[in-house]
Amino acid sequence: MVRITKVHTGGGDGGETSLVDGSRVGKEHPRVAIYGTIDEANSAIGIVRSEMKRCVGMDDLRSRLVEADRMLGIIQQELFDVGAECACPPGGVPEQMSIIGAEAGERLVEEMDYMLEDLEPLSSFILPTGNPIVAHLHMARTIVRRAEREACALREEVRYEVISYLNRLSDHCFVLSRWLTGEEGETLWTPLGKR
Repeated sequence: MVRITKVHTGGGDGGETSLVDGSRVGKEHPRVAIYGTIDEANSAIGIVRSEMKRCVGMDDLRSRLVEADRMLGIIQQELFDVGAECACPPGGVPEQMSIIGAEAGERLVEEMDYMLEDLEPLSSFILPTGNPIVAHLHMARTIVRRAEREACALREEVRYEVISYLNRLSDHCFVLSRWLTGEEGETLWTPLGKR
């Protein structure tokens, strides 16, 4: 278990931070960018979960909101796992640290397939808007996609399972946003020549 007794160490005042093994790197280091973006995605998902708790009056979505909160709670835990792994130098994951496997990404696919059973196929792209839950899920999706791009930039140093998980998670956020679209419906993109 992690024990944090002091947050303000001053160790980062000069623009450096420590990786899990204690090695120091600049805060602009690509590895710091990956786990920083993963933290940002986790925070965005936290906003989604907060919005879901505020929207319990959406009777048409009540059971879906409960299920979505369960799914997102697991995802938030997994994002901490992925972020911790990305905060390790290549080959430097401590033996006692658990890392996610392919089953986490497989679960995301199973959840997407489950949600897609309730959804009509798309006839166009969707504009990232809607109720606050949906809009925030689109924001989380784009942040996860950025984390995936940053992980791909270090693909020789980041496990395949991490990149795959992030890829599937961004898709999961998209499908979940559609699944939680209420009576307001989806706003489809109309190409320029047809507007």
